[in-house]
Amino acid sequence: MNKMKKWTKRFVMTCLFMIALFVTFQSLSGVDAKTLVSRLANVLSTSKNVSGTPSLEEAFDWSKYPKYTVTATGYTAGYESTGKNRNHPEYGITYSGVKVKRDLFSTIAADLTVFPIGTILFIPGYGYGVVADKGGAIKGNKLDLYFETVEEVYRSWGKKQVDVYVIQKGDGSLTEKRLLALNEDKALQVFRQQYMKSEKR
Repeated sequence: MNKMKKWTKRFVMTCLFMIALFVTFQSLSGVDAKTLVSRLANVLSTSKNVSGTPSLEEAFDWSKYPKYTVTATGYTAGYESTGKNRNHPEYGITYSGVKVKRDLFSTIAADLTVFPIGTILFIPGYGYGVVADKGGAIKGNKLDLYFETVEEVYRSWGKKQVDVYVIQKGDGSLTEKRLLALNEDKALQVFRQQYMKSEKR
């Protein structure tokens, strides 16, 4: 019982101290509680993570790469996007032969006359996309960006018009080994974590 009183007293004293600190800050700075909370929320919602690492969008000068304006939609490996169920032998297999993947370097579908297989694009808000697939409705400056579930397509992307940057033009081929090597590039791991975290929200 004595320990309970002690902890209750400490808790109350801590609360009073925090209130006094807050009131003192408010009276010295002239910043009211609502503004302070709003500013704190803005700081927390910026694109920089806790360690101060900039987002992929901020880390590089994308203007030095060729830019295309495309209409990008999300797709999945499922029946709603591909007409294939999980028991289909080609479920989740792209035109290039690699498995669909959502990672820092994700598999995307494009018009192969515009972006050949193996082309690496940077897509703001999505990350790197590697052209691994084609689609019947993907003609001209259109892309399909791979997501694991329909819910992620709607929550994270939907359909957008976006400027994309050609990092490397493809040579018409892509292998699992190449895709794995891109995703395991040590210099980009901090960005990989940012994108994987955003997908798991």
